[in-house]
Amino acid sequence: MAIASAAFLLLVPGFSFAQSQTKARVKPAPKQHVDLLGMTCAQVLQMTSSEWIAKVAGIDDSQVDGRLRGIAGYGTCYDERTDRLAASLARTRQGPTVRARNGFRDLQAALDAFTEKALVDSQPPGDDVKKAYAALYVKAFRYEFYEGYVPKPPVPGAAKAAAPEPAPPPKSATPGSASATKGASGAKAPVPEMTRAKNRFGELLDAMPPDKLHEIHAAFGKIVDVQPIASDHELEIYRYAIFVLEPPAPPPGATGAAAAAKPFAPPPF
Repeated sequence: MAIASAAFLLLVPGFSFAQSQTKARVKPAPKQHVDLLGMTCAQVLQMTSSEWIAKVAGIDDSQVDGRLRGIAGYGTCYDERTDRLAASLARTRQGPTVRARNGFRDLQAALDAFTEKALVDSQPPGDDVKKAYAALYVKAFRYEFYEGYVPKPPVPGAAKAAAPEPAPPPKSATPGSASATKGASGAKAPVPEMTRAKNRFGELLDAMPPDKLHEIHAAFGKIVDVQPIASDHELEIYRYAIFVLEPPAPPPGATGAAAAAKPFAPPPF
């Protein structure tokens, strides 16, 4: 019976066993088309993201659509540059190890989970433009990760240690020197950037309802737990979290109070 069935299938026009065993192939998603206004990615990346987005938004009928198109174009060029850097490091076997790549993957997953919650819990909740900006901002982590493996050129003359200069003779005490020293020590020292970032992050959390505060704090804690890579990018992580939680940046060309609302941590590139 089985032989007869096989013989029958062989007689069916156009049938072959090779076709019957062929697996369906999933076509890759088409690459998103972005409008670079006739410029190359190298030319686009010579501008900051803010400059490029303002340029695109300035020729678009809709501020929202223009900013989204500008963000998409800049993000595409930024990814292409990072991909080229990663491929170059892989060819020369100078790139990150498997363990390091896994650590960065965990950091990326924690950042994505935090972003998803923060864009919903922030006030006001993140709209399409804020979400697009956040996706653009986070690309900096991947580029900096690979950039850290680029060999640094040797500094000329660094091997020759300079002879230490002799210490100056101690100055004799003069009238009023103690008060002058006291006045100098009483000057207000600049607040370190890390301290400013932590304080601003705390302010944004304190403004949230308790349930959302705990949710965001827990999600942020999972980012910090990814070690040692989180410690290497501690300031950048805090600045990114502040950016996601802060109110949206004013549109290009805004005036008055909107223009004065300068964000604490704008996109870094």
